[in-house]
Amino acid sequence: MTLDREQVLRSAAALLTRKSTATMDEVARAAGIGRATLHRHFAGRDALVGALENLGIQEFEAALDAARLEEGGAEEGLRRLITAVQPGAGLLSFLVTENQLFEGDHVNEGWSRLDARVSAFFRRGQERGEFRIDLTPAWLTEALYGLIGSCAWSVQAGRVASQDFPYMIVELLLGGARRSVEK
Repeated sequence: MTLDREQVLRSAAALLTRKSTATMDEVARAAGIGRATLHRHFAGRDALVGALENLGIQEFEAALDAARLEEGGAEEGLRRLITAVQPGAGLLSFLVTENQLFEGDHVNEGWSRLDARVSAFFRRGQERGEFRIDLTPAWLTEALYGLIGSCAWSVQAGRVASQDFPYMIVELLLGGARRSVEK
């Protein structure tokens, strides 16, 4: 029987997005393989998380491509991005909380590519007068990541309906929490 590495990664991602402290034994069970088989492909948790990091970056880059951020208005682009990123939001949420991925000299350059693309999108929106200019593109990028992660956890916990994922993120990011008072 041939091991489908991507299926193992997807099983690990599904488990770790629900239980970030899962052991390698639990990951192996979730993937339907033995612990020894898992260790032949991933020498330990760090190797597994590194492979998940590559998968998560790849999926987020694909979502950015699918969103066609350079087409149309900024709000429509943001809505397309959130919709495209939703299937991988749980994995992204898990990865951004894995501190070891962002410490030291060996940070995956994929994170910088993602940040640059999202920040450029926010900068274009600011230049067109569609986004506020008092918040930096870097901050808007971080806020977007935070909202994606928070909403992914809320959907998983049953506090937010899955179909509300794009709406909740876009509306809070664009409108903020301040209630507007009509005069």
